[in-house]
Amino acid sequence: MDITVGTISIHYTKAGQGHPLLLLHGNGEDHTLFDGLVPRLATHFTVYALDTRGHGASSSGLLDYRLFAQDVLGFIAALGLEPVILVGFSDGGITGLIAASTQSAAVRRLVVAGANLTPLGLRWPVYWATRVQNWKAPSPLLALMLEQPHITRAMLNNIQAPTLVLAGQHDVVRPSDTARIVKEIPQARGITVPGASHSSYIKDGAALYGLLQPFLQPLAI
Repeated sequence: MDITVGTISIHYTKAGQGHPLLLLHGNGEDHTLFDGLVPRLATHFTVYALDTRGHGASSSGLLDYRLFAQDVLGFIAALGLEPVILVGFSDGGITGLIAASTQSAAVRRLVVAGANLTPLGLRWPVYWATRVQNWKAPSPLLALMLEQPHITRAMLNNIQAPTLVLAGQHDVVRPSDTARIVKEIPQARGITVPGASHSSYIKDGAALYGLLQPFLQPLAI
């Protein structure tokens, strides 16, 4: 399905019934990242899996995390879904943080996985490898990672939704950035997934559902 939000056509899938839950993928991915998770969530929630602007079947546009967040908030408003459960991985987690900070009433619960607060929140080897890769073959998606985000303490303090912060033990995000997110969001708790990389537990639908289920259970039908 597709819906126009501002000047952007957002592609999404919908499954299940219950409280609305939005899934936001990472950089260079699309909604199919969550194919193993959606059927499990759909037994308890109405699940919307979105393609970010410039990704998947959504239309192109300027790549900016603040615009990603505006798109998500516009999507929620257009379908009358407020308040939603928002689950975001990597770039999707960054988008979720900005959206929940911008319009706290729109987000009932927030899950953030593998998100950084600034470009230097990436581990040094990852940051510099990305710089080299973008120098050899310039890419708007890589440039986005090198220039953004810039999420402040005040923004995190403004998030009112109960928040679950996930990270892999061997994540590309610095543990200090993950710890700051947990510390500065008033109702946040964190889980570090043993042995996991940035995305290994995200791609494993059963493993990810096991992490989400206790946090989301109070809102399940």
